[in-house]
Amino acid sequence: MKTEKLDYDLPGELIAQHPVPDRSDSRLLVLNRGAGDIIDSRFKNLGRFLSPGDCLILNNTKVLPARFFACRPTGGRIEGLFLAESAGGAWEVMLKGTRKLKPGETLYLKDKRRNNFCKAVLLEKTGRGRCLLKIETDANAETLLDKIGFPPLPPYIKRDDDPVVAQADKLRYQTVYARISGAVAAPTAGLHFTNRLIEQLQQGGIDFAYITLHVGAGTFKPITTENLEDHRVHAERFTIGAENARKINDAKDRGARIIAVGTTSTRALETMGASRIEAVTGTTELFITPGYKFKFIDAMITNFHLPKTTLLALVAAFAGLENILAAYSYAVAQRYRFYSYGDAMMII
Repeated sequence: MKTEKLDYDLPGELIAQHPVPDRSDSRLLVLNRGAGDIIDSRFKNLGRFLSPGDCLILNNTKVLPARFFACRPTGGRIEGLFLAESAGGAWEVMLKGTRKLKPGETLYLKDKRRNNFCKAVLLEKTGRGRCLLKIETDANAETLLDKIGFPPLPPYIKRDDDPVVAQADKLRYQTVYARISGAVAAPTAGLHFTNRLIEQLQQGGIDFAYITLHVGAGTFKPITTENLEDHRVHAERFTIGAENARKINDAKDRGARIIAVGTTSTRALETMGASRIEAVTGTTELFITPGYKFKFIDAMITNFHLPKTTLLALVAAFAGLENILAAYSYAVAQRYRFYSYGDAMMII
C-alpha cells in the first residue's frame, strides 16, 4: 500500500496545545465501522456505547519526565529526550543539534530552575540524533529525571522549560491509572478517563483489565518509505500479568466485547496472535496495516492521529481506510481537537 494514502489535511489551529479543563469533557466521535455511521458525543457519555460485561483494556504505563535540558561549557543550550538506561548505567538519549558535539565532550544537565545539576560525558553518537551519555551521579535514571526532567510532550505541542507549565503537564500528560514507569510518551487514548468515570462504568457492569506497554519515542515517527511494507516499526516492551490475562479470557469466553483503549493496548493484545491471552513479558514490533485480520479485539477507543504514521495505519486497518478518512474529514469540519491533547474516537 502506498504511504500517501494515509494523508489528510488538518488546519494547524485544530492541533490541541492544552487539554480541556476536565478530562472526560473531551468530545467523542463514535464510528460504526460496519455502516460508516458517525455519532457526536462527549467522553463522559462513554457508557452509552458500552454494554454490561464489556471489557476495557487499559495501558497502565507511567510516563517518565524524560525531556531535559543541558548546556555545553561554551554555554550552548541543548534539549534532550531520555530513551533508556543501559545495564552499565549509560543513558541512551536523543539530542537536538548534535552536529557540533564530539565524543568525550562534557555537558551540564540543568535542573528545573535552570541551574547546573550534574555533569554528563558524551560517550558515542549512534546516529539520527541518538547518543550515549555517561551521567556523573550515583542516582538511577528515574531518580535523576525527577529532579531535572519535564513531561516529554510531542513536538507539535509547543513548550519551553517553564516549570509552572511543566507541573500542569505532569498531571495531564499521564493517565489517572498510570502505575508502572517506563514510557517516554503517553498512551493518549486513556487521558480522557477520570477516576469517577471508571467507577461509574464499573457500577454499570463494565469490566477493566490492564496491560503495560511502555510507549517509545518512535510512536509519533512518520512513515518515510513510499510503501507501508518497507517501514520498520519501533519495538516496545509490554507485559500482561496472569490475573489480567484471566480477566480478558473470561470476558472473551462469555462473548463480551474486548475493547482496546488505545493503539498500544491493541498492539499488545494482537501480538499474542491467538484466541486466548497468556501471561507474558516481551517486546512487540507488530506493524498493523490495512488488510490485517484482527484476532482479538472487537472495538477500540483512540485519539486522532498524525498523517502517514503507524498509528493511523492501525486504525485504518481496524475501521477501513475509507471510513477513517471520511471520519477524519468530518472531525475537521466539526472542529474536533486533534492529537495527544485532543478529542477521542470510539470505533465499534
